[in-house]
Amino acid sequence: MKTAGTRDGYLFSKGYSYYVFSLLFLLYMFDYIDRMVIVSLFPYLKIEWGLSDTQCGLLVSSVYWSIVILSLPISVVIDRWSRKNSIGLMAVIWSLATAACAFTNNFSQLFIARTVIGAGEAGYAPGGTATFSALFPEKNRSMIVGLWTAALPLGSAIGIVAGGYVAERFGWRHAFGIVALPGLLVAILFFFVRDYKTVELKQAVRFHRGEEVREKMDCMAIVRQFTTPRSLILTYIAFAGNMFLTAAYLSWLPTYFHRVENLPMEKAALKGGLVMMLAIVGFPVGGFLADKWREKMIRARLLFPAITSVVTGVLFFVGFYWLEGTAQYGLILAGGITAAAFSPAAIAVTQDVIHPGLRATSYSFCVIFQNLIGSSLGPLFVGVISDRYDIRTALTIVPIASLVSAVLYFLASFFYANDLARVEKVNIHVGV
Repeated sequence: MKTAGTRDGYLFSKGYSYYVFSLLFLLYMFDYIDRMVIVSLFPYLKIEWGLSDTQCGLLVSSVYWSIVILSLPISVVIDRWSRKNSIGLMAVIWSLATAACAFTNNFSQLFIARTVIGAGEAGYAPGGTATFSALFPEKNRSMIVGLWTAALPLGSAIGIVAGGYVAERFGWRHAFGIVALPGLLVAILFFFVRDYKTVELKQAVRFHRGEEVREKMDCMAIVRQFTTPRSLILTYIAFAGNMFLTAAYLSWLPTYFHRVENLPMEKAALKGGLVMMLAIVGFPVGGFLADKWREKMIRARLLFPAITSVVTGVLFFVGFYWLEGTAQYGLILAGGITAAAFSPAAIAVTQDVIHPGLRATSYSFCVIFQNLIGSSLGPLFVGVISDRYDIRTALTIVPIASLVSAVLYFLASFFYANDLARVEKVNIHVGV
């Protein structure tokens, strides 16, 4: 990728690029606040509506299933229409749907409202990723991704802790209303940022009299963009394993501490939220280290997530299989850092090895994989195993997914350099 009319690889001025980035960060944070506030409300819903653990897990999974279904078509719209308008509209939808959860009267109504939240969030991660991939230099991509994705654990922790706090004092319905409004305000601001011009889907096909001839990509050429790079396909699948683990622990750690340690839900939510908060360290540090290592070894953007995935799996397995109390919590806290470290480099790969005009679509495929066989199944898996055995057994099995991911990243690293060399070099132009 090349940017036109900029210095140091920035599309706009450095200051304005970081302003747009700050709005993207806030929206991602509110995305996860609205998505995860439900987790600390499980005990209240079980008492009031008599829900099972499986039903509680479904209230998390419904968001991810909606994302799986809608992510690709929405991302195509983002790539071919407008990043800022698409992102602003999606944020308005998920914020209003979160507010609607407060007015539901049974499981079915809440399930539908949660599904609409997923519909609003379906294209946000692909749209946001495509936006800052154009705003910032390629060499810093993992680090920028790391800073941006730090909003995920921050939002998750705020949602979990705020949900427990508000529900304990005012009732669970108020928790939805309180977290919905700020995201709506930021969504409105995003309609007024500058965008980059939609990138034409053209590729170099031949040379004529020493000049490169570029032609419009046909349908099969576009399909090959996603099926040819083996590093891209393996990264999609590996990402799903990481997110299976992350979503499982995000959803069930508060309940685990509530049941096993007999903590009030407010304190259990805080204890679980602190684990997620440590991912704020893991994301930017992981991105920074991956970029630094990549300066010396091009394969680093895939070797780094392979290593951190192994470490994460070992930490959580040892913690839940052998330990209890303070020692267990210490390993869980460490796992909160390493579980996030894979993401910046892996996301950067989905942008590195694809045509710049298809970046949102590329990350949408990653979103589909990570949610279809990752995030949507992780919480449900724990709920099902917990109903049949117990919650500790379920959380002990979960780390296997992270170890499988490590193997896939390692294999993908052997194809990355060749896939990167085949990417079309085009100019990115400033829009309005």
